[in-house]
This record gives sequence, C-alpha cells and structure tokens, in this order.
Amino acid sequence: MIENRVLTMDDYAAMLRRRLKIIIVPSLLAPLVGFLISYAFPAKYTSQALVLVEDQKVPQGYVAPVVTEDLSQRIATLEQKALGTDRLQPLIQKLNQQGLLHGGNIDDVIDQIRTGVAIEPVQMVMVPNPAAKPASPRPGLAGPSKTPEVPGFNLDYTASNPREAQAVCAGITDIMLQENLRDREQVAQNTTDFLSRQVDDAKSNLNDLDAKLAVFKRQYIGQLPDDEDNNLKILTGMNSQLEATTQTLNRAQQDKTYTESLLAQQLAAWKSSQSASNPQTLQQQLALAQSQLISLQGRYTDDFPDVVKTKKQIADLQKKLDEINSAAPNTTAASGGQANASEPPEIQQLRMQIHQYDQLIAQATREQKNLQGQVRVLQGRVALSPAVEEQYKQLTRDYETAQKFYDDLLAKKNQSAMQTAMEREQQGEQMRLQIPADLPDSPSFPNRLMFAAGGLGGGLALGIGLGLLLEMRDKSLRNEGDVIAALQLPVLSQLPWVGAEVEGQNGNGKRRLGFMSGSGNREEQVEV
Repeated sequence: MIENRVLTMDDYAAMLRRRLKIIIVPSLLAPLVGFLISYAFPAKYTSQALVLVEDQKVPQGYVAPVVTEDLSQRIATLEQKALGTDRLQPLIQKLNQQGLLHGGNIDDVIDQIRTGVAIEPVQMVMVPNPAAKPASPRPGLAGPSKTPEVPGFNLDYTASNPREAQAVCAGITDIMLQENLRDREQVAQNTTDFLSRQVDDAKSNLNDLDAKLAVFKRQYIGQLPDDEDNNLKILTGMNSQLEATTQTLNRAQQDKTYTESLLAQQLAAWKSSQSASNPQTLQQQLALAQSQLISLQGRYTDDFPDVVKTKKQIADLQKKLDEINSAAPNTTAASGGQANASEPPEIQQLRMQIHQYDQLIAQATREQKNLQGQVRVLQGRVALSPAVEEQYKQLTRDYETAQKFYDDLLAKKNQSAMQTAMEREQQGEQMRLQIPADLPDSPSFPNRLMFAAGGLGGGLALGIGLGLLLEMRDKSLRNEGDVIAALQLPVLSQLPWVGAEVEGQNGNGKRRLGFMSGSGNREEQVEV
C-alpha cells in the first residue's frame, strides 16, 4: 500500500477483490474448528426449579405479617443456610445411597455443589394498561416510586450428569422451602416468647406501683387531690354548723340571763310579801340584786349610777343576811325549806327554764368544741393537699405510664400469638414449588452453535486482519495515483503494457482497454 495517498471506495473494492480468498478461507474453516473444539470440553447439564411466593391468606388488616424482611434478602439468607455444611451433608449421604451422586471427598462435593448453584430472582413486570387513567397524586405529595416486586426465584444447578443435576436441584429447593417454614415459625415463636417475658416484667412492675399507690392512699386518706373539693365542701358545712352552734349558745346564754332576771323579779315580788327579816326573803332579794347587777354590767360600766346603787344594795343585803344567819341558823334553814316548798308555780317554772338553759348551754358548748376540732382537722388536710398532691401525681403518672406500657405489650403479645398460630397453620406468606426440578435433555455447556459462531467471528477477523497486513506490506504501483504518491512527480505519459488486450465497458458506458500480463492480472487501464 502506497502511503501518503487518500484511498477511495474503488481502492477498497480492489483490495477486497485481491484478498477475497484470504478472507473467505479462514472464515469457512474457523466455525468448523470451533465446533470441533466444543467437543473437547466436558458436557454440563443444568436443572432448574421455579419457586413462587404466595401472599398470606389472612388479610393484613387483621393479622400483620410476622416477617417484614425484604424477599431478596430472605432468599439470600435461605441460600446461605441451604448451602451450609450441616444441611448439605444429609443430602449428599442420601444421594450417595441412591447412586445419584458420584464424588470422593465430601468437602470437595460440598464445594462442587456450592459452585454449581445459581439463584435468580423472578422480577414481576408491571404492564401498563393504556385504557386506565393514571391516578393523579394529591397536591404536595410525590408519587411513590415502587420497585418491581419479586414473586419468586429460579434455582439452577449445573452438574456433569443430568440426573445428578436434577436430584441436587430438587434437594436444595426442598431445603430452602423447609428452612423458610422453620424460620418464619421460629421468628413468630421467638417474638411471642420475648413479648411474654416483657409482659410478665411489666405486670410485676405494675403490681409494685399499685401496691405503693394503695399504701399512699391509706396513709393520706382524706388528703388526696380527689378529696380536696370534698374537704372544702365539708369545711364550709362545718363552719356553718359551728356558726349556728355559736349563735345557739349565745342565744341560750342571753335567754338564761333574761330568765334569771325574771326569776329575781318574781322572787323579789314574792318575798316582799314575806317578812322582811326572813332570811329566805333576804336571800331572794340578794339573788335578785345580783341578777340585776349582772344584767347592768353587761350593758354599762362599773361607774354607772345604777351599777353603784345595786352594788351597795347587795352589800347591805349580804350584811343583814349574815347577821340573821349568825343569830338563828337552824330556824333560818327550816324557814328556807318551807319557803322553797311554798314558792309559787311561776317561780318554779322559771327555775325549770333556767335548768333547761343550763343543759342547752352545756350541749352547745360540747358541740362547739367538737366542731372546732373537726374544722382544725379539715383545715390541716386542706393545708397539706399541695404537697400530697405532688407525691400523688408522681405515683399516678408512673402508674399510668406502666399501665399503658403493659396494655401495649399485652396487645402486641396477643398479635404475636395470632401470627404464630397463622404461621403454624401455614396461612401466612408461603413459598410454593411451582415448577419442580426438571431433567435436562441437552447440555447447557458447551453450546456448540455458540462455539461455531465464535469460530466464524474469529475466522472473519483473522482473514480481514491478514488481508490488511498483506495490503500494508504491498508496495506495488497500480495506477496514476500510486505513481504520483510514490514519486511526487506529475505523469507526463503512459506506456501500455505489452500483453493480451482486454476490452470492456465501465459503469458509465465508456469503452475500457486493458492489457493483461502473463500472469493474467490487469496492470493498466485506459478509458477511451
């Protein structure tokens, strides 16, 4: 190939015509070689099983699923468990007994099985419905980008024997299905056991708080926040009763004083009719004067004239009575007894009223003291209510928190028990063997057609490469362009090649003259 020259499509076509044999021969021989080479590799057979995942039969609105792990992760976990040594050894022993597995060392067989297993998730393709209108998302909310669900997986196993491939594929699939059932049930049972222990601990804590709250209520009975309003109402009632009792006591004392004054007046009037020297008469006069003095002192001061006069009268009567008593004590006593016995009914009635007033005053005094004591107790309870309320709120808050925590755990425990029952009855999400492991009738490797196609591609590339290499090494001058590019001089004239002349027409209808060399190659062409 002459360098420093721009090649045209005619040049490429001429090169292709010149090197066509070199390209065709490797392209024809290489597929045959590739097909024959495929027989040098040992045949491998692949058995495939399809496992689909079924949704739980109980609606999730009633019982939530116990396993929320992504299905792809669970499939990977199940694969690792199924390919564990403790799971593969029983399978290998079983297949050896059936004569379906031929291997020496068990570790080598396990490595061979692990190498030959391949799991490929089955993606669910969501086909859009052209007639269905897309749901418009709510304003302010972006539509959720859902990834395609994984409804199952394909399990492939490749071995040198088709029956061995089928047996191992079926065995590993069965192990994965059993492990899935065991894992789901174990997760549900472990969750239930854990929640049961937590419920027991929460119940024990709740009982302790309940006991503390009961002791606190017994200790501060009547002083709890719930009793504050009741205590205030009772205190208001007690104050009203105390005020009424005090008024009753004051009124009874006033009535007694008034009755005593009347009695003194009646005695004075009655005794005035008796002998002035009678000690009984003097005594009645003295009592009447004393009653008058008490009544006057309740209204006036000691300097008031009537008070001074009454005091003097009392002193004179007391002096006169002392003189009579010292002269004839026995006679005075007998006369007094007769006088008391001969008092008029009005005086006796007044004395009875005074006695009743004394009893009423004594009873009112006792009630007043009792009510005052109760009022002090209630006032003490009301005064202690804020401090007791703070402690009570703390205990109540802890108790309510523990009660809520216990109720939540109990609800979760019941939910977990339902999930466990659902898994035991196989009503939850299950993996079902949709297509059992098939018996391959043709090897999956080597693919002889692919080897032949590869040989064709390789041969074609080799032929083209050889043709290009020969063209790169060829320095022949075949036309005017090659001469100009090689010599870098213009062509002044052309000499025809001495040989057989060949006449033909080009694509434009012009007559073309050529000269053939002894070898039959066209060396020069001239258009006429």
